[in-house]
Amino acid sequence: MQPFRYHVFVCDQQKPEGAPSCGARGGLAVIEALRREVAARGLEGQVQVTACGSLGLCESGPNAVVYPEGTWYCGLTPADAPELVEEHFRNGRPLARLERREVAEVRAEMAANRDKRLAAMRAREAAGALPDDLNDRIRAFQPSRVVLTALELDLFDAVDDGGTAADIAARIHADPRATEMLLHALASLQLVAKRDGLFHNSPTAARYFTAGSPHNARPALLHTASLWKSWSTLTECVRAGTSVIHQEMGERSSDWTQAFIAAMHRNATERAAPLVAAVGAQGVRRMLDVGGGSGAYSIAFAAANPELQAYILDLAAVVPLAQRHIEQAGLTGRVHTRVGDLRAGHLGEGYDLVFASAICHMLDEKENAHLIQRCYDALAPAGRVVIQEFILDPDKCAPQSAALFSLNMLVGTRAGASYSEPEYTAWMDAAGFTGIRRIRMPGPAGLMIGTRPA
Repeated sequence: MQPFRYHVFVCDQQKPEGAPSCGARGGLAVIEALRREVAARGLEGQVQVTACGSLGLCESGPNAVVYPEGTWYCGLTPADAPELVEEHFRNGRPLARLERREVAEVRAEMAANRDKRLAAMRAREAAGALPDDLNDRIRAFQPSRVVLTALELDLFDAVDDGGTAADIAARIHADPRATEMLLHALASLQLVAKRDGLFHNSPTAARYFTAGSPHNARPALLHTASLWKSWSTLTECVRAGTSVIHQEMGERSSDWTQAFIAAMHRNATERAAPLVAAVGAQGVRRMLDVGGGSGAYSIAFAAANPELQAYILDLAAVVPLAQRHIEQAGLTGRVHTRVGDLRAGHLGEGYDLVFASAICHMLDEKENAHLIQRCYDALAPAGRVVIQEFILDPDKCAPQSAALFSLNMLVGTRAGASYSEPEYTAWMDAAGFTGIRRIRMPGPAGLMIGTRPA
């Protein structure tokens, strides 16, 4: 079977800094350039460009091999892509100036590289060196902290018009020497670029980290900067068995609350459409959104069903933020807010759908059983409860996102955690729900759904 006229494998292997590799020499840029040129010429159905691991010619990269002929190219650059695509992939003429034809020489170079790699592996093993992936994981906090500090300083907005390190330091009211060091670190992460002594935002930073962009994620990511502070107490929390800096939502600063709701709104906006499609909005007349935050899910359900009335229950500090999003969506007549505490009190009655997203992980086992029972009581006959959460496997060792998020609740709450599918099933069954099932969704969270008998 040959589904494509040409199948191009381009090496983008990443190696530790200092080691020659196609990844370090611009393999990804070559892949992107080839894909752009293939698309521009309408050849997507004839040419498949695939990233791959080492092709064995590390000092000569970026390297590519084209099948079915088995043509080898070395030293590719993005600038070569138009000619390569036009001559080889459209006209069937391999590009001689980049082609490697000396079979014996190529094999000898591959063998030499293989011998070097094996010798280095044996030496590291004998020395007891940490594997690169483990060492990278342990030190992963460093690039994270660089980006979070830049966000806290609003540095990317300061860089937006370009400038020297001294110019940017003055704009963010920081030390020039330290600002230059931070900018150099950001340049190493390819979030800023330095040209002729002036710093500029990368396209990625300009899109996601500046106030003028419609995709600006900085307000939401400031919540991650808050998480840094709570995660730094993890050792003390493991000893104590609970958060050592816990504050209830009502006790938090307005800056913390706004960043938290901005983060939740961004996450919910990305997930709302597939969630509504999975749950279904038809036939739902009245919906209760428990701890509904920004209202993103209620807005999505209301948009999917013009007959639906949604009611968001949340704290007094949160409700005004939800109302702002509701007004922007033009749904003030169908999405309503109510101040209340989801841990106590009557939730109401006669709802066709009770939705609780990212709530149960804040509560302990007894609180969850109590909340789910109150959700049952708030439903009309044949009504459904939908819980969106990080759901652990029965042994609680996977998925990784849920296991890590459980620690996020340890450092940030009194007794919250991620819970397993059997635990949710038991709470829902005890409350009286039938047809209990789990729906797996793309991303880290899934759904638990149950129905109140008719």
